[in-house]
Amino acid sequence: MPAMANGAKGQTDWNAVEWRQAMKSVRNLRQRIFRASAEGDHRTVRSLQKLMLRSYSNALLAVRRVTQVNKGKSTPGVDKVVIRTPKARGELVDQLMRHEPWTAKPARRVYIPKANGKRRPLGIPVIADRARQAMVLNALEPEWEARFEGISYGFRPGRGCHDAIERIFTIARPPNKKEWVVDADIKGAFDNISHDHVLQAIGLFPGRELVRQWLKAGYVEFGKWEPTESGTPQGGVATPRTQKIT
Repeated sequence: MPAMANGAKGQTDWNAVEWRQAMKSVRNLRQRIFRASAEGDHRTVRSLQKLMLRSYSNALLAVRRVTQVNKGKSTPGVDKVVIRTPKARGELVDQLMRHEPWTAKPARRVYIPKANGKRRPLGIPVIADRARQAMVLNALEPEWEARFEGISYGFRPGRGCHDAIERIFTIARPPNKKEWVVDADIKGAFDNISHDHVLQAIGLFPGRELVRQWLKAGYVEFGKWEPTESGTPQGGVATPRTQKIT
């Protein structure tokens, strides 16, 4: 069955997906969420986010991202599942579109070296959770992009270190007279952030329960499950520092 951009039923034929149409559908919906958020129309934002979370196009792009585009596409989670074939990708899309109750699996704990010689812990979700996170990201991100300050650059789409450097250069060069540069870091920020604070911040977001599950799913290290009472795992699609793993 050919996979159209919206509302397809039955089995997804990955090789027949119309990617340009799917990307256009998701892009337009993201833009509508952004505009509604910028205008303070919270009811419309929530309605559009529900559409995004049910969008077949969003499911297609999410699966493509985590199984073909991201660097971590060959890195399994605790279930040791890696999706490599068009048939398996289509089946994952169909799974995401069934709208059955979702139970997040714990992340697989791995470590990567830091510049200071220490190691940074990463939590690697299973592929299915990564795909679901990608869908949630497309619903949640444009709402907050409309609310963030223009001078913030961390972990935002289309922004990076060079943009921040350019901003600093612009405000520091003559004839400006900026005399102070402040460098600060919150120790263990992502390891200790309050789950209640995160959930309170996203409010009535339709995917709030999924976010809560990912925060509370815990992690597996050396075959043993450990709970997560605080902090957000670094290594998923919807979490900080995704460039290290995905």
